[in-house]
Amino acid sequence: MLIKTPRRSDCLEFEVTPEPVYLNRRRFMQGAAFSTAAIGLPVIAQTDAGIYPGVTAADSPAWLVEKLAQARWGAVGVKGEDITPFTDATQYNNFYEFGPDKGDPARNANKLTTEPWVVTVDGEVGRPGDYSLEDLVSKSVLEERIYRLRCVEAWSMVIPWLGVPLADLISRFEPTSDAKFVRFETLSRPEEMAGMRGGFSLIDWPYVEGLRMDEALHPLTLMAVGMYGRVLPNQNGAPLRLVVPWKYGFKSIKSIVRISFVREQPATTWETMAPQEYGFYANVNPNVSHPRWSQARERRLPGSLFSPNVRKTLMFNGYEEEVAGLYAGMDLSKDY
Repeated sequence: MLIKTPRRSDCLEFEVTPEPVYLNRRRFMQGAAFSTAAIGLPVIAQTDAGIYPGVTAADSPAWLVEKLAQARWGAVGVKGEDITPFTDATQYNNFYEFGPDKGDPARNANKLTTEPWVVTVDGEVGRPGDYSLEDLVSKSVLEERIYRLRCVEAWSMVIPWLGVPLADLISRFEPTSDAKFVRFETLSRPEEMAGMRGGFSLIDWPYVEGLRMDEALHPLTLMAVGMYGRVLPNQNGAPLRLVVPWKYGFKSIKSIVRISFVREQPATTWETMAPQEYGFYANVNPNVSHPRWSQARERRLPGSLFSPNVRKTLMFNGYEEEVAGLYAGMDLSKDY
């Protein structure tokens, strides 16, 4: 479901885009597309969907090219904030299957094969089965949604995602009344994922995340297949990842191969490893510190030693008006 009512977190295209770039892209896409305001990037590359500053073009599967032609560009925005340059968003990642350092995913993820891609749907649903990625999104229109991304490590970005509301997919699977949570599982393929073969062995693969059913059905929750007008890079979770913008980034699980509808709260990876540090809900909350650092402020990328670009963290990452009702009556210092 597309949010139609203006929110404080919404913006119009002209509020974040220089007018010449905006007009050029609108002409290129015949009034259908949206352009970013990535400052300082010298290259203007034509991507699958059009022109974005500094974006590396990439081959897309035919089904995605067809979907891009009908996409809803600029469906949701972030008011008054610049979009993170493509190079930062794709070169600074946590994706431990490819290594523990921020640059490891970009260096190592090129070996990942993403076609064909099959997602297993099981549990408390009327239509379980193995679904190809193109079948999953075939009945939905792609939407471009510009969301803040806040890492639990206190850095943040603003990223234009392309995807479909998770609620659209869930309705197709026909979950039963016994489905109270949704469990997600990442691909486990050690021969293509160098980090699984390395010394970062404390993770019990595969990576698992989960949402309460009402969180999964919320209109802001997105299943992304692209970003910056093009197919997802491997290091950013190709070909299918979750995006939950009011939660810390580790909840937005990458390279999903299984979606399970379950009765009980699933045991998720980071909560299992360090429950005192990483809770199941993981809602962005400046009032609840991580045991080893404050969450009151964040470092917005890009930045530098002399200009770190530090800002206050917003409750629910700036989406409080839209999502606070999901947690009415809960003590968010305990249910963190």
